[in-house]
Amino acid sequence: MKKLWLLLGSAVLSTQAFAAALVPPPGYFAAVDIDDKAPRGCTAPPAPYTASLQFRSKYEGSDKARATLNPAAEKAFRKKTADISEMERGVSKMVMQYMREGQRPQLECTLQWLGSWAQANALLSTDYNHTGMSMRKWALGSLSSAFLRLKFSKSQPLAPYRSQTQVIESWFSKLADQVVKDWSGRPLDKVNNHAYWAAWSVMSTAVATNRHDLFDWSVKQFRVAANQVDKDGFLPNELKRRQRALAYHNYSLPPLAMVASFAQANGVDLRNENNGALRRLGEKVIEGVEDQKSFDKKTGKGQDMTELKKHSKFAWLEPWCELYPCSAETREWKDEMGPYKTFRLGGDVTQVFHPKKGGGS
Repeated sequence: MKKLWLLLGSAVLSTQAFAAALVPPPGYFAAVDIDDKAPRGCTAPPAPYTASLQFRSKYEGSDKARATLNPAAEKAFRKKTADISEMERGVSKMVMQYMREGQRPQLECTLQWLGSWAQANALLSTDYNHTGMSMRKWALGSLSSAFLRLKFSKSQPLAPYRSQTQVIESWFSKLADQVVKDWSGRPLDKVNNHAYWAAWSVMSTAVATNRHDLFDWSVKQFRVAANQVDKDGFLPNELKRRQRALAYHNYSLPPLAMVASFAQANGVDLRNENNGALRRLGEKVIEGVEDQKSFDKKTGKGQDMTELKKHSKFAWLEPWCELYPCSAETREWKDEMGPYKTFRLGGDVTQVFHPKKGGGS
């Protein structure tokens, strides 16, 4: 019996050892460009955030729709999370600059920033509220997805920095384990855009650390999300946001489109889940941006279009139009608003999916 268990254990280890390494979509393998500009200086990283993740919500005091901003609470939230936001934006910006210019000081500065937070075990506090665990998964997605461009570039910029990258990847891995704990087992009426962004952060980290267990968890969350999309392309839990329903449908698309794109790169086709749910959702949002009547009718409220005036909010169109055939009109609309840069998806999304169209500061 003991011998049998040893053989079974060996078989499991063998299967794991020979499992195909996880990869991102092809654009992440792009070479680093070289520019002879004078090297940029390296500013000190923000202090690693190791305190409690108890933050006020910008919707504090709102009703169940969670759609009315509380200016005082938002100001307090922005102040307390300033270092986290600076870290997310700063790393994303430095990676984009490095990929365009290829100056080693830029790369080393990026690794210094990430390494300082990794060594401090930042963002791993177990004292957190909903807003705190939301910040954790957003930050993980921002940082790990920017890191992917360095890790997978065919220029292999990280090759001389193996010990530093191991520390960073170990930290990403620990953060992802905590994100999985934070967002697992939630009742379906509580599964909304936050869970989708958690799935994206875990997917990005899965590929950065080659962890198939994280990949599988992210795919599972995508399938839950896909099965929430009704036959008309609506997400019931985002309709609850009333005047912000369209904005939150749109906000749900970037993580879902990226998860599906990464799954596709690893041989898992999620495009047809729930009869093409992701396609229906995207088409409903495109229709809603043009004419809000269907959302107004569903929610009983006129839609707040403020967030939808920001072109970066439509970065999901890049992966989505690779997953599904977009109409000529949609592609034209997409290209007019692009190129798309958003730190929550790791920086220059257009450069990843359409290398010739990206660029700029």
